[in-house]
Amino acid sequence: MSVVIVGGNECMVRRYEDLCREYSCKAKVFAKPDRGMQNFGNPDLLVLFTGTMSHKMLSIAMGQAKKKNIPVAHSATSSVSALKNILDIHAKGER
Repeated sequence: MSVVIVGGNECMVRRYEDLCREYSCKAKVFAKPDRGMQNFGNPDLLVLFTGTMSHKMLSIAMGQAKKKNIPVAHSATSSVSALKNILDIHAKGER
């Protein structure tokens, strides 16, 4: 399963990737605006940490998700436990 995470804290990127690896997921994290975010491919899940992202990042990510019919999970907090809860729901069969 592939996961794209938009938002979050830059210092937590490694923890996000490690947690996704525990669920046998490949993760791509965009903690700050980046050119690659405008075309992040076709992941199985898009995770949005809305509390730590700009409106522009949100609109770009949601536009990509709608265009490609990608499931989206929102979280107001950008903690590892919030990501764990999301992965428990969406990647339950992967672990």
